[in-house]
Amino acid sequence: MLPNLTLVIQGLAFFAVAWLVMKFIWPPIIAAIEERQQKIAEGLAAADNAQKNLAQAEEKANEELKAARAKANEIIDQAHQRANQIVDQAKQDAIAEAGRQKALADAEIDAASNRAREELRKQVSALAVTGAEKLLKREIDANAHKVLLDELAAEI
Repeated sequence: MLPNLTLVIQGLAFFAVAWLVMKFIWPPIIAAIEERQQKIAEGLAAADNAQKNLAQAEEKANEELKAARAKANEIIDQAHQRANQIVDQAKQDAIAEAGRQKALADAEIDAASNRAREELRKQVSALAVTGAEKLLKREIDANAHKVLLDELAAEI
């Protein structure tokens, strides 16, 4: 065989196979590669968007958390103020009740004191009548001298 003819046939076969590959095999491979590149690019873009959305969601969650904490602190402050108001009101009610009880006790003491004074006046007037009776050696009629005895009791 002739080496040149073999070389030419092999060259033609190589170009025929290269042309077939370029015509029928290469375009689907390139299309698959381009499709894969496009999917990867879309995936990366979606990941970037997801990352941005995640950052926005975290920021929004932090803002909501701050708002919730502020609202909770406000509610706690209101509860403390209300508790202080209730305590102050209870103190005022207790002071008023103590004043009322003291006034009742003072009135009761005054009434008891007046009763004791009246009883003492009666006893003193009875003793005075008894003493005068002994001095005069005669009986003094308490009913007849009631006005005099009342004046004596009033002076005492």
